[in-house]
Amino acid sequence: MSFFQSQKQKEYIQKLEEAIQSFSGRSEALDESNGFPFENIQELKDFGYPKLTLAKEDGGYGGSLYDFLLCQEKIAQHCGPTALGIGWHVGTVLSLTEKRPWEKEVMDELFDHVSKGALINTAASEAGTGSPTRGGRPETIAIKKGEQWCLNGRKTFTTLSPVLDIFLVTAWVPEDEQQGTFLVHRDVLGVSIEETWDMISMQGTGSHDLVLNDVSVPEKYFVMKRNGQKRKPEAWLLHIPACYLGIAVAARNYAVEFAKTYFPNSLPGPIRDLPNVQRTIGEMELELNEAHHFLYSVAEKWEQHPEDHEELSKQLGAVKYSVVNKSISIVDKAMRVVGAKSLQRKNPLQRFYRDVRAGLHNPPMDDATITLLAKSALY
Repeated sequence: MSFFQSQKQKEYIQKLEEAIQSFSGRSEALDESNGFPFENIQELKDFGYPKLTLAKEDGGYGGSLYDFLLCQEKIAQHCGPTALGIGWHVGTVLSLTEKRPWEKEVMDELFDHVSKGALINTAASEAGTGSPTRGGRPETIAIKKGEQWCLNGRKTFTTLSPVLDIFLVTAWVPEDEQQGTFLVHRDVLGVSIEETWDMISMQGTGSHDLVLNDVSVPEKYFVMKRNGQKRKPEAWLLHIPACYLGIAVAARNYAVEFAKTYFPNSLPGPIRDLPNVQRTIGEMELELNEAHHFLYSVAEKWEQHPEDHEELSKQLGAVKYSVVNKSISIVDKAMRVVGAKSLQRKNPLQRFYRDVRAGLHNPPMDDATITLLAKSALY
C-alpha cells in the first residue's frame, strides 16, 4: 500500500525500497539476538538516506516532511526498529535545517558532518525525569570551568547509540537556572555507552544509556538555551506514527496474502471467501485508510500553510494517538485472520505485535494528547 505520491517521490521510494530489500530477511535474527542493525544502517548510509532532509546547499537531498514520512513508512514495512532509529536522525536534521537555531558557525559545522555521513540524535530522556515531554528538569549538570563546560550525567533511551557520532545533550545549567543543549562528539574523553537496552519490542533501536563523566565541551557547543520557554509541538515527530503505520501495513500485507493462499481441507477454497475473514480485512482496510489520510493530510497542510502552524500543532498529537492506536488494532486483526500460526516464533506477526505496541510509549503520550484536546475545546 502507498499514499499519494508525486512522480519524484515514487522514483525515490522505489530506489529506496530496492536498497532495503535485505532488511526483512534480517529482522528475525535481529529480534532474536537482541542485536543492532549495523548492516541496515550502513546500507541506508550508502544509499544517502541520512541526508534526505539536509538542505541541498548543505550537501543533502532537500527532502520535505512529507517525503520523510513516506520513506519512514516504507522502511518500517521491512524493519520497524531500523525505521524508528534512523527516523530520529533524519527528523532532527529536518528540524535543524528548517529552524537553524544555533550560531551559524556551529550550524554549518554540524551540517558539514552530516553531509559526510555523521549520525546525530538528541539525548534528553533520564530515568529520574521520565519523558522530556512531561517537562522534568534534567539531572545531567553542566558547570562552567574557564572556557569549557563540564558535563556529568546519564541519559536513557539514546536511540541509535551504537552508531551515533554526535549527541545533542540536554542539561541543567545551575549558574543560569535554566536548561541548555550541548553538542557533544562521541570521541570526547568521558563519553561512553552502557548497553542497558533490553526490551521485548524495538530492541534493534539500540537505545542504550549515554554516560557523561566530566565531559569537557567548548563554549561554542553550548548551542541552545531553553530560557523557560514552553516546549512547542514539532511536526517532524510525525515520523513516530509513520513508523508504526509501516509495521501495520506489513502485518496487513501478510494477513491478506495468507487469506488468499491458505486452503484448509474443510473448505472448498481459500479462507478469503469466509465472511468473517472478509469483514476483518475490510475493517483493517478502513483503519489503514483513516490513518493514512490523517497522517499525510496534516503533514501536507503543515508544509503548505505555515501561517496555520499554531492551529495545526493541536493536531500533531492527535495524529500520533490515532495512527498508533489504529496500527495496534490492525496488527491485532491481522493475527486474528492468521490464527494460532501468528504466534509461532518464526512468524513475523508476533514480532509486529510486540514492536507496534512500543508506539504507546513514544511521545506524546496518549493521556497528554487527550488532555490537550479536551482543554482546547473547553477553554
